[in-house]
Amino acid sequence: MSERFDVVIAGGGFAGLACARAAAGAGLSTLVLEAKPEIGTRLHTTGILTAEAHDELRPPGALVRAMRGVRLYGPSRRAVTLEGGDYAFRTTDTEALLRWMADMARAAGAIVRTAARVADAGRAEDGIEVRAGGERVRARHLIGADGARSHVAEMFRLGLNTRFLKGIEREYRGRGTLDPDWLHVLADSRVAPGYIAWACAAPGFTQLGLAVSNNRKPEIDPFLAEAETLFGIRGSEEIERRAGLIPCGGMVRRWHAPGVTLIGDAAGMVSPHTAGGIHLSLLVGRLAGEALGAHLRGLGPEPATALAPHLPKFGTRLIARWLLDLAPPNLLIEAGLRVGLSARAARELFFHHRARARAALTGEGSSAHALPRDPVDATASRAADSESVNHRASP
Repeated sequence: MSERFDVVIAGGGFAGLACARAAAGAGLSTLVLEAKPEIGTRLHTTGILTAEAHDELRPPGALVRAMRGVRLYGPSRRAVTLEGGDYAFRTTDTEALLRWMADMARAAGAIVRTAARVADAGRAEDGIEVRAGGERVRARHLIGADGARSHVAEMFRLGLNTRFLKGIEREYRGRGTLDPDWLHVLADSRVAPGYIAWACAAPGFTQLGLAVSNNRKPEIDPFLAEAETLFGIRGSEEIERRAGLIPCGGMVRRWHAPGVTLIGDAAGMVSPHTAGGIHLSLLVGRLAGEALGAHLRGLGPEPATALAPHLPKFGTRLIARWLLDLAPPNLLIEAGLRVGLSARAARELFFHHRARARAALTGEGSSAHALPRDPVDATASRAADSESVNHRASP
């Protein structure tokens, strides 16, 4: 006989674990099915949190590291510093953070099973039957939080993501001469056409990565070679590699059906132009769990009805993504930085609509300087919505 649960969640990432904690906390029998052998392994996310994501999650302090703002480099590597005032981005020990989230879900009463890839699912007389890890379980409601290439979406003929950024990242022990107070962002269409490259100090390691758009192939080696000198990481030990797809086509058209709801990357809940999705995954995950708690007790509408008012409208951001896909010429990017246009656009990108941000370009509106080329001379020195640097895939 199949085990029976109120809610089965496919996927043990940010969205799935947030949903599990809320659903179990609402008194529902909740099962998380994670395909990987352990929660937090083989990551496809940078794990960088905006202030809103941090406030939604409230993780232990040891798992995060605050940054003052963004240091934006153009093709010539001249930099503009964007300060966030009392607004902070945070890097994370993402593996440990996700395991902490799994522990919180378990503490609320959820069961989390790993090495349990959802192989098949379909409608049964009394709900949804799911086959995973060689076993069958029954659910009153199935949540698809299984990533950009959602198998749940395929099985129930829901909407599929079709446009992606391709991201790749390396982690190194230590941080060389990288200034840990800033998220270092490179706008360079030769290095990262259609998106950006980045460098930042996380708890105990340094992250270097980039993403590209429009079916391009990400080439990280030239950036890493340059970063060895620019950020003084030459000879540092590589400790992890991350790679993945970031949905950038906006919400899928059909993200729910009776008894089935997609959330997070599976539903395309990622800002098209900034590739930010962690805050939305955490928020919608929690709201979905709470909505299920009411609905399955006959006290509220279908989860999709409850969630609809909280979902973003990506219209103008889809236009911005189309423009970014063209990979603006580096001459244009550099000229924009020199006259302040690119700096103002970046401030809009990273800090617009942030209620607590007092974002300002330092000095008279910017602080431009050349990034030292010699590490000996180098000093230790979040989208237009709440997702500006909440990279979902590695990013």
